[in-house]
Amino acid sequence: MVEKRQIKLGLSMQGYGYHHSGWLDPAAPVGGAVDFRHYLDMTRTAEAGLFDMVFLADFVAFPMVDLPKGALGRRDRDSLEPLSLLSALAPQTQNVGLVATMSTTFAEPYHTARAYASIDHISGGRVGWNVVTSFQDEEAKNFGSSKILEKELRYERAEEFVDVVCGLWNSFEVDAFPRDKSAGVYFDPAKVRILNHVGKHFRVKGPLTVPPTPQGRPVIVQAGASAPGQELAARTADVVYAVQNTLEDAQKFYRSLKGRMARYGRAEDELKVMPGLLAVIGDTEQAARAKYKQMQEMVDPMVGLEYLARVFGDLSGYPLDGPVPDLRQDTQLASRSEVLLNVARRNNYSIRQLFQSVAIGNAHNTLVGTPEQIVDTMEAWFLGGGADGFNILPAVSPASLREFVQHIVPELQRRGLFRTSYEGSTLRENLGLPAPKNLAPTNIGAVAAH
Repeated sequence: MVEKRQIKLGLSMQGYGYHHSGWLDPAAPVGGAVDFRHYLDMTRTAEAGLFDMVFLADFVAFPMVDLPKGALGRRDRDSLEPLSLLSALAPQTQNVGLVATMSTTFAEPYHTARAYASIDHISGGRVGWNVVTSFQDEEAKNFGSSKILEKELRYERAEEFVDVVCGLWNSFEVDAFPRDKSAGVYFDPAKVRILNHVGKHFRVKGPLTVPPTPQGRPVIVQAGASAPGQELAARTADVVYAVQNTLEDAQKFYRSLKGRMARYGRAEDELKVMPGLLAVIGDTEQAARAKYKQMQEMVDPMVGLEYLARVFGDLSGYPLDGPVPDLRQDTQLASRSEVLLNVARRNNYSIRQLFQSVAIGNAHNTLVGTPEQIVDTMEAWFLGGGADGFNILPAVSPASLREFVQHIVPELQRRGLFRTSYEGSTLRENLGLPAPKNLAPTNIGAVAAH
């Protein structure tokens, strides 16, 4: 009997939530962005709601650019280092997956492979690595450079980086560590694979110090929407986070990404596509819209303009209720820029309407309505070839998450679209992913120890 396909759910645990002025909400915990208790509360709430995973985004900079003038200091920017946080969350939870970002632009493959494999052991096989390429000059300035690498080089480095990490995770055969006290044999040298990787960006000998992990290797998560990003995901990713606002756009991205997998010998169900979704829930549609309007009015205009400045430049000299100008041309922009422009053009938004829209949810799809209406849309995307699941973005944490678990999860379960208990003990099992294939470079071979 073929098991019925079900929706997968992830929780994005950004500090106070995805409302850019959310820290002002009376319900938001003061200091929550660096309070372990806040993240533990959210993780346990997600686990009670049977979420597949929680997810920590990360940027390695505290930007001090005051654009437009007077905007600096009005938005939360403090954060904890995500792998340290995952290590603390792992022993405090049992089933929910733990995913965090590590940039291939600034990290090193050996450190990355070792850290994630270690936490995979600590958690019993529940860890995922969110692979990103950094794009901000402010981050580069913390790592010995004044400018970020060109986009082509960033993706070239990322491709090699992921191969090296996967090769290091493949350092040992499953039974390489007999730890046989009677024979005095701790590990079998013939079952150790030395990587000996020599590439354009990295030279890594290996092997890793960490044995094979409970789920074979950590789950690989990505979010790149560009053509190079999709190619990397089609070859290596287990989960892809996406940014679409309409079913048509979601279907187009879904087909584009999964259509690339066959050339890498992969089946489409080996990759889960999970668009971001922010739900504003009310007992009635009118109540939900009133709640959303309050959220929009809470957006600090200076914070909204600061967010748009990265894409459109300084708009403080434009009338807020006037039209949105074209994209700035003085910098390389992430694919998110086109998303913002499309939102503005499709809805004929003014500058104020645009930042009030995208500063709640970071330009992801925002659903406003009753639980039944919200699940109607989720079901349409899921059954209509636009998503395998959703990355849930609370507007204000933890209140919005609790509402989702209390109202949306039961409706999904009532329709048979979501689990009523965890299927397995690892993140890979709960996502319904097959055992990992060897994604390592071909120069890996079993050798005897020297």
